[in-house]
Amino acid sequence: MTDLPDLINQHCSDIPPGTKGLVIPTIESYLNMLPGWDVSLDFSSLNKTFKFKNYHQTLAFINAVAWIAHQEDHHPDIQFGYNQCVITLKTHSIKGLSQNDVIMAAKINALFT
Repeated sequence: MTDLPDLINQHCSDIPPGTKGLVIPTIESYLNMLPGWDVSLDFSSLNKTFKFKNYHQTLAFINAVAWIAHQEDHHPDIQFGYNQCVITLKTHSIKGLSQNDVIMAAKINALFT
């Protein structure tokens, strides 16, 4: 199992057709390293709500996440309001979670700390 510093230093990669998603025990192990992230009931997405003092901080964070997503070519769904945003990670091509989602969650958490 990869540890958190290793995850932050990894990069997302192409997901070949037919790739299977991460299995539930692996997802649960990663969740222990990713504070604040929750997994959906069907184990197909990772979700986290980030809270901020104001709209400016919220947008600055979203822009930083967008920059990382562009660099990694793995793009989360983002919903936001005045002082919070919800990030959802999922690998759409496999309809579940991949290593890319875990890498992105680690990198996004590193932004917030």
